[in-house]
Amino acid sequence: MKLIVFGATGMVGKMIVQQALYMGYQVKAFGRNVYTTDYLQTENLELVQGALFSEAEVFDAIQGCDAVLSAIGGAADGTDKARTLGMKNIIKQMQKLPVKRIVAIGGMGVLNASENSLLIDEKDYPKQYIPVGKEHQKAYELLKESNLNWTFVCPPDIINAGPTGDFTTAADYPPAANNYKINAGDLAMFMLNELKKNEYVKHRVGISN
Repeated sequence: MKLIVFGATGMVGKMIVQQALYMGYQVKAFGRNVYTTDYLQTENLELVQGALFSEAEVFDAIQGCDAVLSAIGGAADGTDKARTLGMKNIIKQMQKLPVKRIVAIGGMGVLNASENSLLIDEKDYPKQYIPVGKEHQKAYELLKESNLNWTFVCPPDIINAGPTGDFTTAADYPPAANNYKINAGDLAMFMLNELKKNEYVKHRVGISN
């Protein structure tokens, strides 16, 4: 299987690339600064320097791949539109190609608080997380409206640590046993495992260590 990773130079993106290579996947790592990142050197890795908002560059990068993994990040104050405009462009280019599977990272606020409301809409939701949460919500809505086979992983605080394999997940809601943190390595591990298992197609996913 050949994968493309957007946001490949970020904390989670780098772990996705490394784990995917260890698993034997062919990997395209897409980003503005991919040549400055210390990836595992292997013939299965292709570095693609490009702009997330460029239709031609994103189309060319996705072409020939079997699935897309998105770990797009950015500022948390709502001024950075990479999560929404980047996702919009990725979806648009995927829909021109026979590439329909995408696993992407969002935020915990997009999970359900109840059948009729999201966590981000609750009165006690931390105000400092609302701007970035709204960007995650827009990205989720774009995926939901598409014809793609999407999975939107909605983590709590992401810790810069490797995989343990010890984490819990739930569809559309936070997991019952929620410690409000997840290792970046475990988040990467879940995303890659989901490509094989397809347990949460067209679902958001709550996750926690």
